[in-house]
Amino acid sequence: MSTVRHDDREFARHVVELMQSIGPVSARRMFGGHGFFLEGLMFALMADGTLYLKADMQTAGDFERLGLAMFTYEKKGREYSLSYYQAPEEILESPDEMNVWANKAYGAALRAPARKVKRRA
Repeated sequence: MSTVRHDDREFARHVVELMQSIGPVSARRMFGGHGFFLEGLMFALMADGTLYLKADMQTAGDFERLGLAMFTYEKKGREYSLSYYQAPEEILESPDEMNVWANKAYGAALRAPARKVKRRA
């Protein structure tokens, strides 16, 4: 499967526009890319011009059946992965398809356990 790279700022604006059907989605620059948020929850990210959507046990198979790659990054010589998968290319051209997949990703974000922030004493 080929990966199409996109200009970061323009691509982020395009994705936010397409995602408005699920609610007031916003993008924030982070990790050298962008995070996409709805109601304070990050459910998508963009890195190196590629869109990734949040997945969990209920939705990961949908991505895997399409042969879509999990988001990975390298830090200090080790490879790490996050529970985000490459978005299907066709959702970038179809508001209806984006709605379906963005809702899956947001659902996965809602189901994810909230991380507790450790406070210093």
